[in-house]
Amino acid sequence: MSHQSEAILESNLIRQLVSLGYASVKIHDGDAFVSNLKTQLEVFNTTTFSAREFDAILNHLAKGGVFEKAKTLRDRFVLNKEDGTSFYVRFFNNEDWSQNNYQVTNQVQVKGSFMNRYDVTIMVNGLPLVQIELKRAGLEIKEAFNQINRYQRHSFWSNHGLFQYVQLFIISNGVNTKYLANNRLQSVKQTFYWADVNNKNVTGLTEFADAFLNTDHLGKMISHYVVMNETFKNMMVLRPYQYFATEAIINQVKTGNDNGYIWHTTGSGKTLTSFKASQIIMELPDVYKVVFVVDRKDLDYQTMQEFNAFKKDSVDVTDNTASLVKQLTDTTKLVLTTIQKLNNAISKHHYETKLGHLKDKKLVFIFDECHRSQFGETHDRIINYFTKAQLFGFTGTPIFAANASKNELGKRTTKDLFGSCLHKYVITDAIRDQNVLRFGIEYVGKYKQKGNTFIDIEVEDIDKAEVFNDEKRLAKIADYIITYHGQKTFNKDYSAIFAVSSIANAIKYYDILQKKKEAGGHDLRIATIFTYGANEEDEDAQDYLPGDEEELNMAADSKVAYLSSHTRDKLETCIADYNNMYGTSFSTKDSQAFENYFKDISKRLKEREKETAKEEDRLDILLVVSMFLTGFDAKKVNTLYVDRNMKHHSIIQAYSRTNRILGEQKSQGNILCFRNLKKATDDAITLFSNKEAIEEVILPPYPVIAAKFEEALKVLLTITPTYQSVDDLETEEDELAFVQAFRALLRAKNVLESYTDFSWEGLGIDEQTFENYKSKYLDLYQKVKSEHQKEKTSILDDIDFELELIHRDLINVAYIIKLLAKLKNAKASEAQQQKKAIMDLLGGDIGLRSKSELIEKFILENLPLIDNADNIQDEFEKYWQEQKVLALEKLCNEEQLDKEQFKALIEAYIFSGQDPLRDDVFKCLGNRPSILQARAIGERINFKMKEFVEVFEMGMVG
Repeated sequence: MSHQSEAILESNLIRQLVSLGYASVKIHDGDAFVSNLKTQLEVFNTTTFSAREFDAILNHLAKGGVFEKAKTLRDRFVLNKEDGTSFYVRFFNNEDWSQNNYQVTNQVQVKGSFMNRYDVTIMVNGLPLVQIELKRAGLEIKEAFNQINRYQRHSFWSNHGLFQYVQLFIISNGVNTKYLANNRLQSVKQTFYWADVNNKNVTGLTEFADAFLNTDHLGKMISHYVVMNETFKNMMVLRPYQYFATEAIINQVKTGNDNGYIWHTTGSGKTLTSFKASQIIMELPDVYKVVFVVDRKDLDYQTMQEFNAFKKDSVDVTDNTASLVKQLTDTTKLVLTTIQKLNNAISKHHYETKLGHLKDKKLVFIFDECHRSQFGETHDRIINYFTKAQLFGFTGTPIFAANASKNELGKRTTKDLFGSCLHKYVITDAIRDQNVLRFGIEYVGKYKQKGNTFIDIEVEDIDKAEVFNDEKRLAKIADYIITYHGQKTFNKDYSAIFAVSSIANAIKYYDILQKKKEAGGHDLRIATIFTYGANEEDEDAQDYLPGDEEELNMAADSKVAYLSSHTRDKLETCIADYNNMYGTSFSTKDSQAFENYFKDISKRLKEREKETAKEEDRLDILLVVSMFLTGFDAKKVNTLYVDRNMKHHSIIQAYSRTNRILGEQKSQGNILCFRNLKKATDDAITLFSNKEAIEEVILPPYPVIAAKFEEALKVLLTITPTYQSVDDLETEEDELAFVQAFRALLRAKNVLESYTDFSWEGLGIDEQTFENYKSKYLDLYQKVKSEHQKEKTSILDDIDFELELIHRDLINVAYIIKLLAKLKNAKASEAQQQKKAIMDLLGGDIGLRSKSELIEKFILENLPLIDNADNIQDEFEKYWQEQKVLALEKLCNEEQLDKEQFKALIEAYIFSGQDPLRDDVFKCLGNRPSILQARAIGERINFKMKEFVEVFEMGMVG
């Protein structure tokens, strides 16, 4: 059966959209697009604009990038009309989306760096707010995603930047259809299927258009469910389960006073959901205030940061009860506080006069992580004090009868406290949708009969605490972590959390690891944090920050025991080590100083995912007892070491610190258990999903993944029996088959390598042969890249080579110099072998291939002349600078460029990451080329500039 062509998909979709209320228009190029925009804005604003007035509007619309334009869309523009009056121009009706005008067109041609033709464009009031890219059935949907990225680079910025107003992209091959926000930093992992209220995915294009693209739903999504993230300056869009949960809460508030709770699995974005619900609810006329409640100060900081990221200054953190009381009585519509402060406010009589009038107001309380904070007297106090309050809880791990703890009020479940579950999205839903990762769990110790376990760690169910706490056992575990940390974290590109059973053991582990570091046993950056005022020996102990003690006797039903001053002194020493590592000045002198230490650790782990993250800010392992094991999200944490007992919700919460989605390389959350938690883990997964879920949630054993690798290898060898046979592939279709087969092998190897049992033995291919195939794979990537700049259309253009699976080591100047120093000091018998190893490394790393010729030249010509290996760094930097100057000189002579102008162009490109405009390129030329030559010359210079930057700048910061 032949596949449905893109053209048929396109025409069927347009016909369907017209039936859903869209007006179909024919717009072929940028000029026609601008003309249609003028007409539509006039209709929407019920006025007319002169040519000069419309130019002023276009100039306003052209300002800023995607993030700024999203704000412009929702704002009004004060236009000074030619008759001297002022007019407020609106671009989108955010309050009543049915009042907007919806159009659809297709095959719009826009010329930027290249001529691009877009598939289907949905315009609202003339602005392109949704872009749909289609591929025929049988092709990967990822190709449509890559095509969008190409358009963003090549042409969305041209023609007044109008296509930067796109809010949502839709990608589809007819069979699979996904949506995503317009966010340059997204990977294909941040694309979502739409679903119904029961989490059944809507994948077909026709069904998706009915459910998602009808004008009422699309208008609501753009108005309410596209969120501006101020921290990262990008847009986010809610996933279907977040949408349905928010709508359920809004409906509950609008139609009655019943409470309810949302069960969304840990890691599925509850903070975004709860923020969106809070933001919409606080605008409802009957609601006096929305109070967002967290149960601990450590969560308070992160939630505050995230709330403020979604809407700048939406939350002022309440440092004391008086500040909370002020916010409850002023015009603040959204208040973020801790359960402890809220408890104080309604318990202390001297606040009664200020708060008394709120008792009969409709306040909506939203409780984050409500499985922890709501099972004592505080809950009863809140509902007894605020008689018209409506309470909603969010949890990833509800309390059921099976995992309920007994207190003086008896055993109470989440349902007992909050009523019905309004929406459910469990861990199996999230794994199926690839919204969180599976867990790769390894139980390390005695009963492991085979593999690479080189130590005998006591892990069986030992009742004797002295065996668990014995320093010899802890030292063995520390050795194991040191040995395998690089393998688990892609050579420290990710961070790990190490959860231990007590503060005493946290101190012991910290000392053991520090001594081994001082002895040269490792170079890991390790920090620890624990609360010196709370006894954490108990499994369900809470962490409190210093300074809370005064309030705790009245707050959240807590009992605190005090530890010796030794604990605080030890923590001071650990913080001093941290200060030396990072040039900071934290301490435990007071609650603020300690809180700042907590915040810095939190920020350090979270900000590793930023493009601007620096290597010197890296934290490898964070040692904790209970802190950071719930409610803390950092995508660059991929490993959890566990040496403590946990059960039920504690296990799911702790494991879930590792399973946030981040690109292709991070394929699972790694869990290394040094205690036998297998039954407890299976019981927890069963409780929070179902019995059959265990295999869905946990990666299978090593042999099963090895079998998948062997299957992928069989396919590869059928297409290319040897790596040399890649050169004999005759057609692009053959090359595509090779790319897809080797990519599948790469993915399997990426998962295999995370197991401590990994070995090339028995895999059917040795490491060198694999590396040879990888070189051929990279050759093909380079070929596609260079041919693309000649505007040769290729079926490989939008294939994702997933290079992040290959580029693992942090290879920069510092790394290269270390290798060169090793080579300099090598014995003559080893030198040739080491040189080959360096050249193989350069050839196999996509970031260094372009530099290999220059580095080889340095090895041959300069390295023999250097007497002292300590001088290599200075000599290499001098050499690199000289080569850079020569290359720049050569490029400018070849293309007859003004050197200073061209240097400025390069600096602007490095800073912004955006291709220069052709006019800026031409400013570097003495004479502007003719119209016939302009395009080819502009693109050639642009390509050479990028090659220069790739060779001399990228990855060359030590």
